[in-house]
Amino acid sequence: MNLVKRILEEHLVEGELESGSDIAIRIDQTLTQDATGTMAYLEFEAMSIPRVKTELSVSYVDHNTLQTDFRNADDHRYLQSIAARYGLYFSRPGNGICHQLHLERFARPGKTLLGSDSHTPTAGGVGSLAIGAGGLNVAAAMAGEPFTLKCPKVVGVRLTGKLSPWVSAKDVILELLKRVDVKGGVGKVFEYFGPGVETLSVPERATITNMGTETGATTSIFPSDDITRQWFEAQGRAEQWVRLEADDEDYDEIIEIDLSEVEPMVALPHSPGNVKRVRDVEGMEVQQVTIGSCTNSSLRDLKIVAQILKGRTISPNLSLLINPGSRQVVEHLVESGEYNYLVDAGARIIENACGPCIGMGGAPPSGSVSVRTYNRNFEGRSGTKDAGVFLVSPETAAATAIKGVLTDPRDLGVAPEIKMPDRFVVNDNMIIPPLPPEQASNVEIIRGPNIKPLPDFPPLPDKLEGEILLKVG
Repeated sequence: MNLVKRILEEHLVEGELESGSDIAIRIDQTLTQDATGTMAYLEFEAMSIPRVKTELSVSYVDHNTLQTDFRNADDHRYLQSIAARYGLYFSRPGNGICHQLHLERFARPGKTLLGSDSHTPTAGGVGSLAIGAGGLNVAAAMAGEPFTLKCPKVVGVRLTGKLSPWVSAKDVILELLKRVDVKGGVGKVFEYFGPGVETLSVPERATITNMGTETGATTSIFPSDDITRQWFEAQGRAEQWVRLEADDEDYDEIIEIDLSEVEPMVALPHSPGNVKRVRDVEGMEVQQVTIGSCTNSSLRDLKIVAQILKGRTISPNLSLLINPGSRQVVEHLVESGEYNYLVDAGARIIENACGPCIGMGGAPPSGSVSVRTYNRNFEGRSGTKDAGVFLVSPETAAATAIKGVLTDPRDLGVAPEIKMPDRFVVNDNMIIPPLPPEQASNVEIIRGPNIKPLPDFPPLPDKLEGEILLKVG
């Protein structure tokens, strides 16, 4: 049995595991972020459930962190009070991006995770079956209700070989998008397997599962193996690791990717599926480079960027913005001295949040070219409607920032090497744990003038009467 069907079977509440049929599954964990969370928790409040019924639920603040008036700040106070009242963890503003943080601190192999953000599949990098959904779906899951979906087809992606210098996981998922485009994953889960898997670290796997969302897939997942075990040990969570691998290659279809043949790739405006080799389009002038987001803000990614920028200065014709994924990432960069390489090169380092990826600051100039390590490049998403956004790897972004034109990073010569820590700095003081039930029940919900409870929704009567207007023709 493949990994996806194995997890679905263990969580199945209703239905049969036949592709395309309706099924309902038990949800172990949920996550929300502040752009979608406020409505999700208003909906949860309306259900009159005294406390979340999941194994673990986390409320993150990472999207609306620019506070130009009271509304975002009021949302954050509301979300914190909701977490205290109903038994959730609360990650405070500035702590980091929800998907990077969940990967570091909460995601677990074999667990189901439902998140009110489309890039929730990031947790698939450690073997979680992680699905993005609407806020009402997440609210219902917190209330103990199963999540309904069409049983997906499972596409096995067999990885062989090993990535070449200057090529990274972002290029792998761009290669997949080049093949299947933005609708090729609809109704499917991409499950990665094969000898190439063990050559990829957990952050690299998470980059691939994160951006797998852009194929339209239900989710993406990697096995939980010895590489995963090392990640959990380094995060101080060794007791949460379990081995989780497919028993056989029972897939609806198989895609072959030889990692050694993957080259630096780029998605051109205005679609993540409009992918070409960097070599085929290099040389255009660039006015902005941004590095980070939930796709490429890990310590691995920012270490390689720091090493590329070491002793260099960015081009005078562009600006470089970096938004790290978490405080853990920043603390390690500071500890190793690599943070200084970024600052010395001229990078503008912004808050540990989504930032420019969702148009929250960092808008590029009019009519400009912005090269980004993000996952989406839809027209106007950057905040500048006539800007062209190109999606690339951290290596390509750093090389471009130095040269001032879209650059194949292989042109920089010998690729730098990085050393990841054997043990990560773990400081959860910006994550507020749930209160005990007896204390939580006394918490007052804080609502600003922009936050109102939902109206009452009484049950429908047995009989409805009223006039019916039919429009024909």
